[in-house]
Amino acid sequence: MTDAFLLALGGVMTPYTLALMAVATLAGIVSAAIPGFTITMAIVLTLPLTFAMPPMQGVAVMLSVYVGGLSGGLFSAALLGIPGTPSAVATTFDAFPMARKGQPGKALSLGLLASFVGSLISIVVLIMAAPPLALMAVKLGPWEYFALIVFALTIIASLVGDSLLRGLIAGLIGIGLATVGPDPIMGRERFTFGYELLAAGIPFLVVLIGMYAMSQLLSELEPARGGKPQPGSLISGDMRPHLLDTVKQVILKPVNVVRSSLIGVFIGAVPGAGSSISNLLAYDQAKRASKHPETFGNGEPEGVVASESGNSSTVGGSLIPLIALGIPGSPADAVLMAAIMVHGISVGPRLILDNPDLVYGMFISMAVASVFMLFIGLILMRAFLRLLNVPKYIVVPVVLACCAIGTYTLNNRISDLYLLACVGVAGYVLRKLDYPLAPLVLGVVLGPIAETNLRRAFQTSDEWTLFFTRPISAILLTLAAVSIVYSIISYLRRRKAFSSRTNASLE
Repeated sequence: MTDAFLLALGGVMTPYTLALMAVATLAGIVSAAIPGFTITMAIVLTLPLTFAMPPMQGVAVMLSVYVGGLSGGLFSAALLGIPGTPSAVATTFDAFPMARKGQPGKALSLGLLASFVGSLISIVVLIMAAPPLALMAVKLGPWEYFALIVFALTIIASLVGDSLLRGLIAGLIGIGLATVGPDPIMGRERFTFGYELLAAGIPFLVVLIGMYAMSQLLSELEPARGGKPQPGSLISGDMRPHLLDTVKQVILKPVNVVRSSLIGVFIGAVPGAGSSISNLLAYDQAKRASKHPETFGNGEPEGVVASESGNSSTVGGSLIPLIALGIPGSPADAVLMAAIMVHGISVGPRLILDNPDLVYGMFISMAVASVFMLFIGLILMRAFLRLLNVPKYIVVPVVLACCAIGTYTLNNRISDLYLLACVGVAGYVLRKLDYPLAPLVLGVVLGPIAETNLRRAFQTSDEWTLFFTRPISAILLTLAAVSIVYSIISYLRRRKAFSSRTNASLE
């Protein structure tokens, strides 16, 4: 094993390979910062370029795009309020308010350092715990998957904002949107009402871009109120990264970043879950564990740290079933597996026995790519912040054009642009009516996964008690019930405290 590690180290640490990895990391960051251009799309575009490379070099390049992409969504999330990728949805909750309050440099540096630490923690867990975690993940059936998604859906209760009813309505709207189009099992059309526009369903990225990007940009175009002139640029304030304060916030408060990273690793190890769930779940658990949960959503540093460390650590987790069992944990991992198989290497339980140098090369590549991500991100940060000094009347049309291009390239359908416009207007109206958008997006993400696994469970067995007799499923459903009760009690306490403060101020 020592010889294999040294061979892998020598293969990755060559100047040419390191240069390729740096370029790939940069490409991943930039592509993820463009709304609608997903990490999977970036990796797919990279795949043909790796065919002429040695296996270890090709895998290193693709992993660099992967690592860079998971942190790239931070830039548009913090500076525009638009999650560049689905894995950056929760990042917008606190990073954007922090930037709007005049601390864009701190918001970005917090996210980048949290992503770096989360990646390193996931690498350590990947090296130490790949076989047992992979064996546990592969034993999960549709009952456990459904229970996991039900537990994840309880996050809606902590994202409702000031109104529990409006938050729940938004979540139901999201689940409803996810049911439009072909059903996930039989492929039959439903809820299209005869409109050809809805025949293919409403893609998740269209909802994400429309709800966050279009509604936010439409808000930026509103005329000034109360005689107060609107700022000429989207974000202004302190552009410095404040690295010392950032290190103190992340390193000297390790509980949050370690907990969030472990959540990301676990969710990543569950095939099909993905970073969009770990991002939200890590944020939710940080909010529940905080002594001041009312500050979340208003520029709370712990929220930025939790969401970014949660999504970046998913890379290591998703590689666990890939390396140990040959099961890709996400679409990006499936492309990575295809790249390995193109070179004639069999992916499965014998991968680490037959090609230990390649596996060690993956570990080393992830660590090196994480370092590149941190430094390239800090360098790019200044460039992105300078771009925000460009007047709104230039930035808004350019971002709208990027959103339209990203939406069209998703499926190459003009109809998706019409859906984007409709969803954007709907998101703008909901925002004006004080409906939180996060529960709606969460419903769109998790609704189809819950439905698919529920139907698979009943196709396998008509016995509904299996949801409660299978140990892991029962534990997850119990946690979901506890989560709902805790969220409602916390919400009622906040409302009571707010009413008490209001009455005291009136007196």
